[in-house]
Amino acid sequence: MKLEVWVRRTAVAATVGMFLVLIMGTTVTNTGSAEGCGRDWPLCHGNFVPEYTVQTAIEWSHRFVTGIETFLILGAAAGAILYRRKQRGVWFLTIGTVFTLFLQAGMGAAAVLWPQRAAILATHFGVSLACLASIFLLTRLLYQPFGASAPTNPAPIPVPIPPHSAAFRKATWGTLIAVVLVAYLGAYMRHSNASLACYRWPNCTDQAIPTVDAPVAMALAHRLAAVAATVFIASMTYVAGKRKREDPEMYRAFGLAFVCILIQSAVGGAVVISRLKLWTTLAHGGVMALMFICIADACRQVYFERPRRRADRTALAPAPTPAASPAD
Repeated sequence: MKLEVWVRRTAVAATVGMFLVLIMGTTVTNTGSAEGCGRDWPLCHGNFVPEYTVQTAIEWSHRFVTGIETFLILGAAAGAILYRRKQRGVWFLTIGTVFTLFLQAGMGAAAVLWPQRAAILATHFGVSLACLASIFLLTRLLYQPFGASAPTNPAPIPVPIPPHSAAFRKATWGTLIAVVLVAYLGAYMRHSNASLACYRWPNCTDQAIPTVDAPVAMALAHRLAAVAATVFIASMTYVAGKRKREDPEMYRAFGLAFVCILIQSAVGGAVVISRLKLWTTLAHGGVMALMFICIADACRQVYFERPRRRADRTALAPAPTPAASPAD
């Protein structure tokens, strides 16, 4: 078996592993197991394999899986540089994956050794999402034909319909920013113990107009940001749907993101109604991760696979059909 096949499989394993790390991190937060190993790092209560308690087992298993994930990502990154270093986007995604991996690991260690503010802990979740998206997109590139395996007559790069090309590109990045804001506000709310500040759903409280204090304002901001992100993604899905025959990958990315955010809204309601049952909080984090990588894949397409300069777009655009002369 070719070594490149193993690189691809390692990248797939790293993608699945990073998703697992994110879910296990959510489990640590929502079970109150952040200090399951005390204030020791990388050891757990001074031992490599500590005595068993539920919280200790949750925190230790999270660290153990993160350690394995580190080797998987480093292996996939090294293989990508070895085999695909000339492919557009590989260096960017490889560096981004490794950087966010060590950044989120360092932030996790700092959260154990020194108490952290909710803003830092929420940022930790965001960095984990970025690491997951980076390794997912790198895996996508590794499975694309390149070099000797690339087709000799590739299909032309889809050109967005003028005059919406630049606007669509900017709106795609804007959608990513909206999703990041929703994720950050949700994580900040959870680490601030304000998840049930709005204890009703879809209403906030029993009052028609709730008394707004800091926790309620945070919960309302999260819900409003989620509504805005839903509108963003629905609009982008509609626009991409107009060209789904010419550009099915873009339509698929936004279509899946739209399905994810609808599920995310329903699960968010279940989180409130169930009073933070573990399965609802894990599902909430997992669906958010899936939605994030869908939007990140759309950004990959507009950045790596679309002509960015006006001259490039003009060269790829079909020539206008000459008008018929009166003599004809």
